[in-house]
Amino acid sequence: MGSLLSVERLQGMVEAVAQAVYQWRRKAATVALGLVAVCVAYHVIFGANGTMVYSHKLAEHRDLDQEILELKQENARLAHHVEALKTDPAAIEKEAREQLRYARPGEIIYTVPPPRLASSTVTAQTR
Repeated sequence: MGSLLSVERLQGMVEAVAQAVYQWRRKAATVALGLVAVCVAYHVIFGANGTMVYSHKLAEHRDLDQEILELKQENARLAHHVEALKTDPAAIEKEAREQLRYARPGEIIYTVPPPRLASSTVTAQTR
């Protein structure tokens, strides 16, 4: 009868230990799953292809599209100017007068000297 009692007692202790191990494993698995979820969330937000990188790339894409549009407009303006210089005598004359300072016979060209830089006056005052 004593051995039967000790076997039941031993079986009860084994079941208690098994229950404690099961609870510990369950808590450890929950913590591990939580850590994995946090790591995945961090990667989704801040990772190499995360939402932060995506928003920066989207803003860069918008800026580059705007720059492309501006460059296309400038290119069209310059192409129009080149075509005018090839065919329009008034545009050729205007360019010659402005860039080369050409004048018609009898005309006098007055040139105004460029304004002095503010930095040269500042350095002269500090000496």
